Amino acid sequence: MVMSWVWTGLVLISVVFSLFTGQGQALSASVVQGAQAGVALAVSLAGSICLWTGIGKLMEHAGITQWLAQLLRPLLHRIFPSTKQDPALAGDLSANICANFLGLGNAATPMGISAARRMKKDSTATDELCRLIVLNTASIQLIPANVAAVRSNLGCTAPFDILPAVWITSLCSAGLGLTAAWFLGKVWKND
Repeated sequence: MVMSWVWTGLVLISVVFSLFTGQGQALSASVVQGAQAGVALAVSLAGSICLWTGIGKLMEHAGITQWLAQLLRPLLHRIFPSTKQDPALAGDLSANICANFLGLGNAATPMGISAARRMKKDSTATDELCRLIVLNTASIQLIPANVAAVRSNLGCTAPFDILPAVWITSLCSAGLGLTAAWFLGKVWKND
């Protein structure tokens, strides 16, 4: 709701200033150009999303996601102890983490929501739920597919040359986020 007011305010300010400065035609041309660029970006992202979502489904049918879930099990048990008693939660979390590894935040969302629903206790966010939100926000990415698609659409000849920077920032943000979640969980329990 607040963002709709912000966007409405920005549009109104743009219109008012374009009229005062005599740039009405430039504003209308920019609106049309921006709309075209938005559609082109959406179409290029749709192709990338379809490709990687299809690869994710193939990985699921080939048993690769199950293998990855087994590989991630020790880590999941340490970060999310309730996965020991709830195999469906472990499956949702491992699928969510794998989709984030591939840089497919949109494909990771349904599994993340399913895992969050399983973690929720009454109307209170548990420590595990907070850690899940932190990990999804940090989004550790091995292959930033969506970012590479955007860079490629904008004319970049080497869209994956950002991999080292993505890996470093992903690990730093996830590590710091989990540390903060752990620390704040301890502080709130002591009060």
